[in-house]
Amino acid sequence: MYRILIATDGSLAANEAVQVGLDLAAERSAEATVIHVVPSVDVLPWSGIGVPSAFPHEIGNADREPLEEAERLAGVHGVTISTALLVGEPVDEIVAFADALDVDLIVVGSRGHGALASALLGSVSLGVLHETRRPVLVVREAKVAKLALVV
Repeated sequence: MYRILIATDGSLAANEAVQVGLDLAAERSAEATVIHVVPSVDVLPWSGIGVPSAFPHEIGNADREPLEEAERLAGVHGVTISTALLVGEPVDEIVAFADALDVDLIVVGSRGHGALASALLGSVSLGVLHETRRPVLVVREAKVAKLALVV
């Protein structure tokens, strides 16, 4: 059985990756698993005397939303999926989960920030490409021009 791991963070690029991954799962009658990775700690951009700048991340409804959206899309595609909410560093968790499931393909989205922004912010898709030995499909976010209606 062909296994596909789809990683999402709820962004437009990740939602497009979910769509593509579900299309592939439907075409190949593959097992699809969708994961979302949340940080183990939240870091405040500021700190003061006696105010911690980092604290444990509390999992909430917003953390589950990308997986709920993936389940909704899977229903539209007629694909049964499993989901997992993981805690940690996204690249490490995606690669480790892919290895644990022995997947045949990892599907991730890319916002296409460019070289400078990726160097400053980091890129999960680039990190997964470098860290795994499994095939990776990177789905770029489509840039759709918004048209203004002039009346």
